[in-house]
Amino acid sequence: MTLAGRRVLVTGGSGGIGAAVVAALVREGAQVALHYGRRREAAVAVAARLGGAPVLVAANLAEVGAGSALVEQAAEALGGLDGVVNNAGIFVPAPPTAPWAQWHEVWAETLQVNLVAAADITRAALPHFQRQRRGGLVYVASRAAFRGDDPEYLAYAASKGGMVALARSVARGYGRDNVVAMTVAPGFVATRMAQQVASADGVAKVVADIPLGQMAEPEDVAEAVAFLLSDRARHLNGATLDINGGSYVR
Repeated sequence: MTLAGRRVLVTGGSGGIGAAVVAALVREGAQVALHYGRRREAAVAVAARLGGAPVLVAANLAEVGAGSALVEQAAEALGGLDGVVNNAGIFVPAPPTAPWAQWHEVWAETLQVNLVAAADITRAALPHFQRQRRGGLVYVASRAAFRGDDPEYLAYAASKGGMVALARSVARGYGRDNVVAMTVAPGFVATRMAQQVASADGVAKVVADIPLGQMAEPEDVAEAVAFLLSDRARHLNGATLDINGGSYVR
């Protein structure tokens, strides 16, 4: 499953699933651009643990246009681009009873970071892939794209559903250019984001509907992402891998 020589941008690589993905890709021989937003110290620490192998690229994906600029920054740093992992995302509550201003703010920010930035990154990466007749995109969505989420996270679920549709559309539209696109849809993963929910609801409640009785580890998702970027997975073009311990089965 070697990724030797592949040049891959990983968004949101400073922690959680993103950091595990960076580590897995480096281990498989890829050159990686590790994107971070505000958490530079965490990104530096990830790179240090990997012997300085990934290069660091910064962008605030909440800003319109930041995604396309990030792609060019990563391509320049790596000397080209063969793959993208759209992992960066936010998980912000907005109860339907919240004031309208708060509701609209959360929806706008969530869609911008989770979906519009991923779309901009996709659009900017495609010409790189088309020129070399090879490329791979992996989108980190969520089981919420298929089963929905709690009322205060409607924006999150909608953004992840849009991400799945984006990936499938790219798969259909660019396969003839030897460009593939796939999605992973994790359930609860033992990350800082999951702790946000667990601290409010309790770990026992969070894992109660997971048949395996535990959250996935970031490395479980990372191994799947590395596989999808390899040549062994090209005919999974357009597919979604569910990584949720059996808590949601389509």
